[in-house]
Amino acid sequence: MTVSRTVCVGFLTVITVGTLLLMLPLSTATGEWNNPIVALFTATSAVCVTGLIVVDTGSYFSPLGQGIILLLIQLGGLGYMTATTLLLLLLGKRLGLKDRLAIQQSLDTAELSSAASLIKSIIAMTMIFELSGAFLLMPRFANDYDTGHSLWLSLFHSISAFNNAGFSLFADSLVQYARSPWISGVIAALVILGGIGYQVIMEMFIWVRDRIRRQRKHQVFSLHFKVVTSTSFVLLVLGTLAFFAVEFFNPATLGTEPLNMKLLEASFQSVIMRTAGFNSIDIGAMETSSLFIAIALMFIGASPGSTGGGIKTTTVRILLNCTRTVLKGEDEVLAYQREIPDKRVLKAVGVVVASGMTVVMVTILLSLTDPGIEFIALLFETVSAFATVGLSTGITSELSTLGQLIIIITMYIGRVGILLLMSALLGDPRPSTIHYPEEDLLVG
Repeated sequence: MTVSRTVCVGFLTVITVGTLLLMLPLSTATGEWNNPIVALFTATSAVCVTGLIVVDTGSYFSPLGQGIILLLIQLGGLGYMTATTLLLLLLGKRLGLKDRLAIQQSLDTAELSSAASLIKSIIAMTMIFELSGAFLLMPRFANDYDTGHSLWLSLFHSISAFNNAGFSLFADSLVQYARSPWISGVIAALVILGGIGYQVIMEMFIWVRDRIRRQRKHQVFSLHFKVVTSTSFVLLVLGTLAFFAVEFFNPATLGTEPLNMKLLEASFQSVIMRTAGFNSIDIGAMETSSLFIAIALMFIGASPGSTGGGIKTTTVRILLNCTRTVLKGEDEVLAYQREIPDKRVLKAVGVVVASGMTVVMVTILLSLTDPGIEFIALLFETVSAFATVGLSTGITSELSTLGQLIIIITMYIGRVGILLLMSALLGDPRPSTIHYPEEDLLVG
């Protein structure tokens, strides 16, 4: 069992256990045995923090079933290795070299010696943000529901938002709270924090802590921090402007809203489209051009080390800088006066090509299994599943059984990562002492 195989099998194990639990009569509101496909789809979507659903979570599942889904979301957001390491630490076990390597690979971090302290920091940070989000959501939900139910709604949506899962207990997601700046702001903040990655949050925390302590030492932010924050900010702004402009006159989405509400809902969707499956407008009523913009944002996704999916912001930034290098006739790929290693450039190319091929293949398969559904809706569903976003134009429950199984596989591939999955299937590469002669060829 290699590290990659351990991670892949671990996710499959959690999905299997979640499926069996959601099949129990105690998990459904009617008290009957659940449909195996519905249970499998819901468990996979929860563990893969996607948010695609074939039934209404709030009415179909019992409180116990909703609790199981929330637990699966938490485990999926933390990641299999993080959750397993936490259990080992709670049991007083020491981490072996294989455990540290698995944590390093699953979190995509360069650190190896501080694996245990890193896991503890991630767990503590997660609890702080999720509990703070629930505390902030509670007063607004308390205006519409009793104390117990509003507390459950606050906790469920806070955990779902921070883990970029997009599961909601409302049948219309957050459409009924589209005019609430408080709900939209808190959910968007949790989604952003969960989507930028733990390393970025750690660096920001250290910077704020030093400022509060009035320590004068100069902190140099890492290249990862600069790339993630700047790229995320640009994507959020561009997404807001794009949705605001395209949907401005659409009566089914933003057309009938006042100007301030149009900006609020456009910015909210710009945040959500890249990582989480909440929505404050009817996705199926959006313009085709908006759907294509959303597909691009979903494909990019969140940042490395986060709870979101996609090819990641750093991957896009590396390829953009690589393109700029080629256009300027230079030989080094630079970012903020730092040279990006060739192996990172190669990995970025591999991620984009493999991800693009996966999306194309899945879309073709869905067009064969469900030929009656519009192509743009199938492409949207595919990218949403692969990037673990969870938004849908409303066709998820309309897909055939075979189509839903294809989406289940796509969500799993998107969560574990296409390169990690290929490594698990093919095995770790073996070092070779053979070097072949170099020869040039025409490109472009």
